[in-house]
Amino acid sequence: MFNKSKIVLWVEEYLFHPKSVFQRLLSYLLLPLSAIYCTIVMYKRFIAPKKPFTSKIPIISIGNLTVGGNGKTPLCITLAKEYQNVAIILRGYGRGSHGLVLVSQEGQIKCDARASGDEAMLFAKSLPHATVIVSEDRIEAITYAKTLGIRLIFLDDGFSKSHIAKFDILVKPNPEPNNPFCLPSGPYREPKFLYKKANLVVEEGVDFDRYVTVLNPTERMLLVTAISKPSRLDKYLPPNVIGKVTFRDHYIYREDELLELLHSHNATSILTTQKDAVKMSNFYIPLSILELEVKVSQNIKDHIKSFLAQKR
Repeated sequence: MFNKSKIVLWVEEYLFHPKSVFQRLLSYLLLPLSAIYCTIVMYKRFIAPKKPFTSKIPIISIGNLTVGGNGKTPLCITLAKEYQNVAIILRGYGRGSHGLVLVSQEGQIKCDARASGDEAMLFAKSLPHATVIVSEDRIEAITYAKTLGIRLIFLDDGFSKSHIAKFDILVKPNPEPNNPFCLPSGPYREPKFLYKKANLVVEEGVDFDRYVTVLNPTERMLLVTAISKPSRLDKYLPPNVIGKVTFRDHYIYREDELLELLHSHNATSILTTQKDAVKMSNFYIPLSILELEVKVSQNIKDHIKSFLAQKR
């Protein structure tokens, strides 16, 4: 487990803030692959698209240019709480299903976390009055949402879907990566200049803030998480965290491996995030949870209100 954690953290450091000579050299050596990747991305965005799909339902996309961990999911949850008849549409990374799946309808959960994916289930449990849909085909999901009487759609991680007309909010990482390159040389999924294509660019600490409290704390907590950029949790950890075990993003846990971690670290509970907890909820394991609350600036709310007013 230690080796897996070490690899996850090394990859995070390499992508975002390379420190060693080897990491920097590797980043430069992979630049030809990054050039090919960027060419494909730009072709899909600027050359291949036909006329964008337009829906009568207003669509707000919350995304980021870098690989995960910028706060878009909690930001999306907080914004969606402000509205009724709202749907969250996302791909459902890490799920064990394919095609369109109705995860929840007006708070009634229709499947388990394995079928929905961890992020989709977190949306479903955090938004008891919303509808959550996962689908590789976002247009199919938007069309389906219309049949359910949805009046507003939040498209999670939808910035790259340039074939869909929408209001794009991009979440900029804070701090920004030292590495400016696209994958696999750096953390960017699309070139940095595309921030200019967003309707609104927001940043944690400027436009929104996170507040974390620990639910069910115990004397000896072991942090176990499978999120992107796990080191971002460090500033929220209480002093009685005795160790940290990190898995790859969207990892599906087994109960026996978590019990083994508890015993091997002599921990009294596993401390984890809300996103991780949805995959542990059926386990007979003592859990402590990092509960996250996001407070959003009036600036973001005003931009959304202006967009919705134009769509009426």
